[in-house]
Amino acid sequence: MGPMRKDLCPSVSSIEPSRFCGPSWAGRCLEIDSALPIVVIVYDPRFLDHVPSPLHVERPDRLRSIVERLERERLFHGVETPPTATIADLRLAHRESYVDLVRNLGEGFLDPETAVHRDTFDIALLAAGGVLLATRSAVRDGHPTIALVRPPGHHAGPDYGGGFCYLNNVAIAAAEQVAAGRRVAILDYDAHHGNGTRDIFAESPAVLYVSTHEYGIYPGTGPAEDTGTDEGRGFTVNIPFTAGCGDASYAAALDSVIEPILGQFRPDVVLVSLGIDAHYRDPLTSLTLSSPAYVDLVKRSADLAARLCANRFTIALEGGYHLEALSEVIAGVVAGIEGRSIPLALTDVLDDKGRGREAIEATKRAHRDFWNLR
Repeated sequence: MGPMRKDLCPSVSSIEPSRFCGPSWAGRCLEIDSALPIVVIVYDPRFLDHVPSPLHVERPDRLRSIVERLERERLFHGVETPPTATIADLRLAHRESYVDLVRNLGEGFLDPETAVHRDTFDIALLAAGGVLLATRSAVRDGHPTIALVRPPGHHAGPDYGGGFCYLNNVAIAAAEQVAAGRRVAILDYDAHHGNGTRDIFAESPAVLYVSTHEYGIYPGTGPAEDTGTDEGRGFTVNIPFTAGCGDASYAAALDSVIEPILGQFRPDVVLVSLGIDAHYRDPLTSLTLSSPAYVDLVKRSADLAARLCANRFTIALEGGYHLEALSEVIAGVVAGIEGRSIPLALTDVLDDKGRGREAIEATKRAHRDFWNLR
């Protein structure tokens, strides 16, 4: 089944963005509807045991900083401990030969930045189990969930890993939902293109994969013209931003691409691969999202899930390597969905003109035969 014909697609009314207090984004706190449900957090301290190599940027302090900030803001509650994913779970997204490779490698490398140690596979199983649990909970109970897991996953494809990723946590959870007959939308807000997620679902009309990313950096994939393959054409949506794109560009992408396409796709479940490496303080990329814009990005996505699929909404942690930005944004996201506001310090707006307009227009051209986009 291909994308719905444009003349048969229902229109989706515009979603009101989250409101902010004050005349500018600097120093603002989010103002959220307090009727929204409490977020379930999935976390296990064993995630801290994963150390790819000394001084590696994907380090345990990433999760420590998040938990410390959540505790300080009195947001670290409703925490559930994940199960370990099974081999059968992994085979929903990965080929058996690749699963065997990672399980049996012992000590080695998937790429120069992705070291495998004797405990790597077990911790990766736990991360996959964390996103599975979070997604199952959101689907069963109709409430938002957030899986604070590591290692991340969206660069792991059917038969490969890399980019700090071993198993594709979000893809495994999405594939389980597809196997149960549900349509899944994956919103990948990491600064790097999720090549693994794209490759796993490129041919599937049951999974809508939307990625905002900095084009030209690792892994070098994700042009606007890549719309998927075969029956999956139209269900891969890449928005390939350039260096400097930030607050205004992401808001425009939501308005003109993401929200209209999701409204026409009508998912049963929305999963977010959330990397905080598009933040202007992140050391690995050149995108410029501020903390309030990041929180608003996720809040608007949660609002959309509330309208389209009854709060079946799960966030899974991917990248993000500046500890203050990472912890502040995650705390702001949890607070916002719970109907609270917290002070945000990293509020500089470096893109107020919409530098990503050209990328957005390229995406719209690539998808004009699949979706009704103005």
